[in-house]
Amino acid sequence: MPSTLTTRLGLPLLALGLGVSTSANALPIDECIAPADPGGGWDFTCRSVGKLLTDLELTDGSVQVTNMPGGVGAVAFSNVASKRADDSNLVVATSTVGMTQIAQGRYPGGAETMRWLGMLGTDVGVILVDDDSEYESLEQLLEAIVADPTSVAMAGSSGAGGWDHIRALMLAKAAGLPGDQVGALRWVQFDGGGPAVTQMMGNHVDVVSTDLGEVAGFIESGDVRVLAVLSDDPLPEPFNELPTAVSQGYDVTGYNWRGFYTGGEVSDEDYASMVEDLETLYASDEWKDVAAQNGLVPLWRGGDDFSSFVEESIQRVEAISREIGVIQ
Repeated sequence: MPSTLTTRLGLPLLALGLGVSTSANALPIDECIAPADPGGGWDFTCRSVGKLLTDLELTDGSVQVTNMPGGVGAVAFSNVASKRADDSNLVVATSTVGMTQIAQGRYPGGAETMRWLGMLGTDVGVILVDDDSEYESLEQLLEAIVADPTSVAMAGSSGAGGWDHIRALMLAKAAGLPGDQVGALRWVQFDGGGPAVTQMMGNHVDVVSTDLGEVAGFIESGDVRVLAVLSDDPLPEPFNELPTAVSQGYDVTGYNWRGFYTGGEVSDEDYASMVEDLETLYASDEWKDVAAQNGLVPLWRGGDDFSSFVEESIQRVEAISREIGVIQ
């Protein structure tokens, strides 16, 4: 039966209070660093938010997007920490992927190195099997994993210790898999959620853990069976009938959020103003349209709430990463 263990890396889909004041003297945001080449998720985050900051007249002129790839965000993190720590007109795109890198010691500093501004949207994790799979419910799958973690082959688009893997391990732990057996769960990496599902449909793996946005077409076609969505609440249509893990008694969520940080020496007043600008953008109809067009669930958490969320998430990912041997 499901455990009452709480493993939450998510949050309610609603706006939360900031607990910060604003300053009329802060510089407008006029540059966004995307810590990757053009075309990826971080680049999309910078370009879409930068355009809306201009369209909504939250900045003067246009927002420059600077692509700074390297180390899955480590190069940009280092650059801001060492050279631009007090630039109150600069934001850096980040996500759950970046948070996981920090948790596993792959950035030159911890969460305290930066000031965490807010998240504006998220993709949501899903656990799915082939429509002909022997596993007809999440509970049935997790009971099999707890009984013998080597009996189930799971797959996703990240390697061992990556976000897709971590989400699957959180579920296994919530179901009662002992910590010393977590590393025994069989994991296979593919280049994207789509290829992972294709291999599952060919009977090469049993289960896929990935983001809903990557496999929505398979879900809508009925080729797969979704055992759980890793969100606090049911999703909007057309996915509103998909069961959440929470509703099945497993208190596990797994969002791949999109958000921003800025340098650690930005003043309290400027930080508050930057958070306010991003929250104003989030509340706009224009952002809701952009999110919908790109498969994101609009989701806001900002200021101190977001900072606490990032720090707590890092602690949990670090603990699981130690259990599976990704870090010592």
